[in-house]
This record gives sequence, structure tokens and C-alpha cells, in this order.
Amino acid sequence: MLLSVENLRVSYDRIKALHGLTFHVDEGEIVCIIGANGAGKSTTLRAISRLVPVEPGSKMTFMGKDLLRYPPEKVVSELGISHVPEGRRLFGNLTVLENLRLAAFARKDRKAIQEDMERMFAVFPRLAERKSQKAETLSGGEQQMLAVARAFISARKVMLLDEPSMGLAPLLMQEMFKSLKEISQKGTTILLVEQNARMALKFAQRGYVLESGNLVLEGPSEELLNNPDVKKAYLGG
Repeated sequence: MLLSVENLRVSYDRIKALHGLTFHVDEGEIVCIIGANGAGKSTTLRAISRLVPVEPGSKMTFMGKDLLRYPPEKVVSELGISHVPEGRRLFGNLTVLENLRLAAFARKDRKAIQEDMERMFAVFPRLAERKSQKAETLSGGEQQMLAVARAFISARKVMLLDEPSMGLAPLLMQEMFKSLKEISQKGTTILLVEQNARMALKFAQRGYVLESGNLVLEGPSEELLNNPDVKKAYLGG
């Protein structure tokens, strides 16, 4: 088991956001978490990245190591967990290439960094065409590609993706998920949260359904796609 989460509880002031989540991700898997807005999906990823404090009794381990002992920057540099947040959060005044180079600041393996950059330019040819262009001038789809490529270069054992399809036109959405599948096949484990439940379940091998901070369903993606409750709540009938 690569990532294990047990009894994960998070509160914002007196508002409880997560009520004791327990789930896992195995090496090489693509796993999705689906749910309505406000269900706690983004908070779950932020807790794994150590960006929000968790309550006593929460347990998270990665490759057998206690995640709670690591500050956010070490989660990336030492454990190899990268996070693509909702909203991308690129350095808009820097070029595509400068954004990617900055993502590798904690790495020392220069040859491997260059290989990873070339790999991302192969996966996202548009970025190769625009590598001297400032990030703020890219289209929304291109910015999302850059956010994913930056995460891959910063640390690529596990990639946490928050709403990767948000704001993308249908064709670009399909292109994005195709590229993510290719990244997964190159050895990166993916955990994503996604509002587009149908797309997420078709992309992932397993899924978890989150409602009001509680995990209410889990299983193989095909099983969830055919579940009447999931269909009714998230798949339009």
C-alpha cells in the first residue's frame, strides 16, 4: 500500500470538514474522489499535502512513513508527492520553461530533470511550442497542462490533482485526461478529485464517493458507474 489514510478529521474553526475518512491508494493506481461542491474533496488533498492541520487521531502514511511528521515542502522534496491545486497557481510573469525549472529547485539530478522536461514536452506538445511564452498569456487549457507538467517535474511518485478538467472545453478535457493516462503509464500514481464524476470514473480504476465530509461509497470505477445512487446523484440519472 503506497498511501494509507485512516480516520482523517479536519475542521475549520468550529466547522467540521472531514469526519474520519479512511481510504488507500496502491502504487501505480489511478484513484478518484467524487462528490458535490463542499463535500470535502479539496480539503482531503490539502490534508495529504500537509497544507491544513488535521485533528488528533488522524493517521496518514506514505510508503510506511508517517506523513504527519513532514512539513509541506518535505512532502514534495523528500516523499515525492506533488499537488496540482484548483486554480493552477502558476507564476504568471514567468515563462513556461522558467515555471518548469523552478519546479525542480529541490532536485539535484540535472540529467533526470532534463529528461523529465523533455518527457513533459512530448506529452504536452503545446507547451514545447510555447516554452518561451509567459504563463499568464497561455489559454486555460495550456495553463492546466503547465500545472500538471510542473507537478510531474517537482515530484512524481504521486500526483494529487484537484479538478483537472475545470474550465476546459470538452475536447481539451478529453486531451487532458488522455495525457494524464500517459503520465500514469510512465509510473506516476494519481489521486484526483473531480466534479465531472463520469469523466473521473472512466479515467480511474477505483473511486470513493464523498458526501458532507464522509465517505459513503467505494469500489471499482465500473461498479460505481453502474450504481443507481451514483447515477442519480452525480451522473444525471
